Amino acid sequence: MFDFIEGNVEKISPTHVVIENSGLGYLISISIYTYEKIKSQKQARVFVEQTFKVENQNPVGIVLFGFSEPEEREMFRLLTSVSGVGNNTGILMLSSLDAESLAAAILNGNVGLLKSIKGIGEKTAQRIVLELRDKLGGKKMKPGATLVSPGVSDAMNEALSALLSLGYNKSAAEKALMKISDNGKTSLTVEELIRNSLKIL
Repeated sequence: MFDFIEGNVEKISPTHVVIENSGLGYLISISIYTYEKIKSQKQARVFVEQTFKVENQNPVGIVLFGFSEPEEREMFRLLTSVSGVGNNTGILMLSSLDAESLAAAILNGNVGLLKSIKGIGEKTAQRIVLELRDKLGGKKMKPGATLVSPGVSDAMNEALSALLSLGYNKSAAEKALMKISDNGKTSLTVEELIRNSLKIL
């Protein structure tokens, strides 16, 4: 069981990172928050959660999910402990809202905010609040870091790539990004573009 993997960042996108350690390249699924934290680093430490890819009720491979902070991994573990919230949905939730915002939504019973995330219906949102509110009662989550805004065109392209990787239609994703950025006039970070687009897709 891995706790973290540290090494050279060989390749990174808004949804995955490849970290080289001792001659091995680890392909790790990441959230938008983690991407923003480590995208400019040549070396990074990623806290990982090891899961199994299952087909026909049989494990067929190992999948790694990575997080820049232990608190984000803890939120991932809590979310995926809820019935109806799978690993991919957990990562999508952490790409739509950072761990701090998710914790606040759960503690405040903000079902509407949770429902705004793709794949989360009202019943699942209510279940998340019901099952995790007490567990989060004594926990303190670190606030999100201030992000440096990249060039608009680069940010738009990275955001589009991430949305396509998440399974969204290219045309719909492009329209959402243009709407969010006011046809490219507004300078937003990749994270802001993706999170705001996820709310309207």
